[in-house]
Amino acid sequence: MDYEQFRHFADSWGLVYLVVIFVLAVLFVFRPGAKDRYERYAEIPLKKDDQA
Repeated sequence: MDYEQFRHFADSWGLVYLVVIFVLAVLFVFRPGAKDRYERYAEIPLKKDDQA
């Protein structure tokens, strides 16, 4: 596989691959039942650290 063939493959199927990965990541984050988990994660920086 030379550079031109690799470039053509990356331009066509590489873009499709990245779009599919992005859509899957978005669907994973916005799935039903995940709201509570991500709300807890969002509060982590605001919690007082008593161990210091």
